[in-house]
Amino acid sequence: MISVLMPTYNRADLAFTQGQGAWLITEDGRRFLDFGAGIATSSIGHNHPHLAKTIAEQAKLVLHTSNLYRIPQAERLAERLVEISFADSVFFCNSGAEANEGLIKGIRRAQFKNGHPERTDIICFENAFHGRTLATLTATGNPKYLEGFEPRLPGIKHIPVGDLEALHNAVDEHTAGFLIEPIQGESGINVIPTDFLRELRKICDDKNLYLGFDEIQCGMGRTGKMFAYQWTDIEPDIMSLAKGIAGGVPMGAFLAKESIAKHLTAGTHGSTFGGNPLACAAGNAVLDILLAPGFLDHIAKTGNYLKNALQKLIEQYPSIYEEVKGKGLMLGIKGKLAPVEVQNAALHQNLLTVAAGNNVVRIVPPLIVSEEECQEGANRLAKAAQQLQNSMEQSP
Repeated sequence: MISVLMPTYNRADLAFTQGQGAWLITEDGRRFLDFGAGIATSSIGHNHPHLAKTIAEQAKLVLHTSNLYRIPQAERLAERLVEISFADSVFFCNSGAEANEGLIKGIRRAQFKNGHPERTDIICFENAFHGRTLATLTATGNPKYLEGFEPRLPGIKHIPVGDLEALHNAVDEHTAGFLIEPIQGESGINVIPTDFLRELRKICDDKNLYLGFDEIQCGMGRTGKMFAYQWTDIEPDIMSLAKGIAGGVPMGAFLAKESIAKHLTAGTHGSTFGGNPLACAAGNAVLDILLAPGFLDHIAKTGNYLKNALQKLIEQYPSIYEEVKGKGLMLGIKGKLAPVEVQNAALHQNLLTVAAGNNVVRIVPPLIVSEEECQEGANRLAKAAQQLQNSMEQSP
């Protein structure tokens, strides 16, 4: 008999009833160090007093009114996001996939209003992940995720990252713009070379195309800058956010320059729940933490500490681990085994991680994690490696 929850997830047999900071606690009282953060979403940890208080206070007032009326919490959050980014305007939604849908719509709409209705194609990149709606599945391009959901949405191409010849050959009279993650998350924490992003920016400037960045996983402080693009001298025209934006409350957004945003006029896009008072109150509470003096520096410092601790595991267990990837607290450890094997071994050590592609296990703890907790996580990954190594030696 089918479960009451559709069988779309391979869930671990764990139920967490409470959390504190970087820790989660099960029904039977076991404590797990959380280096997954709900897939990089519980950005300021579990049961953060400021976030919890803000949500409770807002829940006593009003949860939802719809976008038929002004929402002061959304106006304040949008003003703050504009102030700290390249953008002029913000649209709030509920998830990363919705944010990327809006990004694609924004690029196409702007080209249409600029007198180029033929410019509909979005160039995406191999090993991407942009969501699981029909449009964002096509933008992702992974055949595994597309099985049974064909046909693909027309007007989306894929090329390899770093292949300049393929890049220039892909641009034609139908190209509207690009969509790329500055750091690819789901496919294995792949940092896109700055020179390649710079070439995308140049093509957009030369040909009046639009550059879209998907910062759903790498944005909102995750890398030690508020946004990953700020590690470079390159700005996008439009950018998607979600995951850590509201600390675990469902929320997404796309931010755009006026050149795109001005064309998304009344009736061209919408969301029933997007930007409601509760979600935006949570988003403002998260920003309070991220913008506090020294907090982004803390992420960069702690991320560097964790990266060094993970690097030592490669020296200790070269038969299990081989490379550390990423920036800040968006890290991955590439291994010689299937990532689910490492993930399960870590689970036996009461450590939560997230499997990714290319034999990489994602290490994405809450941004409030301490150096001591980072060392504890590395120690547990060492025990997981020892467990795997012993198993390999014992097998015939």
